[in-house]
Amino acid sequence: YKPIEPQLDLASDYVLPTRPAAIAATADPAFAAIGARLSGILDATQKTTLAGFRLLDPRGVVIAGRGEVGQSLSAAEEVRTALAGRYASALRLRIPDQPTPPLYSVSRGTKVRVFVALPVAVGGKVAGVVYVSRTPNNIIKHLYGERGKVTLAAIAILGGTLLIGLVFLRTVSRPIYALIDRTERIAAGDRAAIRPLDHHGTREMAELSAAFLDMAEKLQARSDSIQTFATHVSHELKSPLTAIQGAAELLRDSGGAMDDTERRRFSDNIVTDAGRLNLLVRRLLDLARAENLAPSGESTSLGAALALLPVDNRLAVRVGAGGEIGLRISAENAAIVLA
Repeated sequence: YKPIEPQLDLASDYVLPTRPAAIAATADPAFAAIGARLSGILDATQKTTLAGFRLLDPRGVVIAGRGEVGQSLSAAEEVRTALAGRYASALRLRIPDQPTPPLYSVSRGTKVRVFVALPVAVGGKVAGVVYVSRTPNNIIKHLYGERGKVTLAAIAILGGTLLIGLVFLRTVSRPIYALIDRTERIAAGDRAAIRPLDHHGTREMAELSAAFLDMAEKLQARSDSIQTFATHVSHELKSPLTAIQGAAELLRDSGGAMDDTERRRFSDNIVTDAGRLNLLVRRLLDLARAENLAPSGESTSLGAALALLPVDNRLAVRVGAGGEIGLRISAENAAIVLA
């Protein structure tokens, strides 16, 4: 037993025209007798397989089969191939006057018919041909017949989908949720949250996490700097304001009991402290301007920057060494920072 695997493919094979009509011929009486003996078997087989059977003699004349007994089918290409001793199959268009198969035949099989010609060899010579024709199975019957393969394919697809989902969850979703959690903790003031993630998943996610944490560190440092700066400024502003307030209260509460000398001394203190406040505000403005200036590409030395400082008898500056070291900043901006 040597089974012949299917070779036709409805999706790609060329569909031949309708089978050529049978030609009138005369069958050999010996072969006609064989066909008569086998006609009952053909009828029973046709009821089981729903296929049309024709038995042909060595010249291609039908010796058994409905309606075409005594006629030749040798004009069909697949029949000629079988008469030469080779198996042949073909897809052909259906005969137009035959009814169309039901709608559930969701395939090209609704308009085609499969023809198979199998040579029968006796003593090394072709003694006849079994010529079979049938419409292809509809897609539902075909899938049911291949239900094992379809089930395995569905399991493979489902498993692949789950695997992709797990990989996506581990490499993308989990790091994103971890980064969101870090964001919320950092926003709540948790400094311990500013550290690398335990698992980044992908290179892009690692770069995003690093950039975010770097930004968080810089913002935290900036916040600390602003907090420290505000504390120092508050302290510097508080001293002259307290002095001004005290002097003003003494002037208000003394009435006429304070002589001109004391009143002038307290007034001079108020003016001096107001000048200190004014100078402090100007320096704060200068500092803000120096921080916001774009790099100019100029350079200067420490000594040149110190030479531009305003003369102040209360502060003496002495450079022990390195006065000529170059600074990549303009002299004016360096003087602002030093002041």
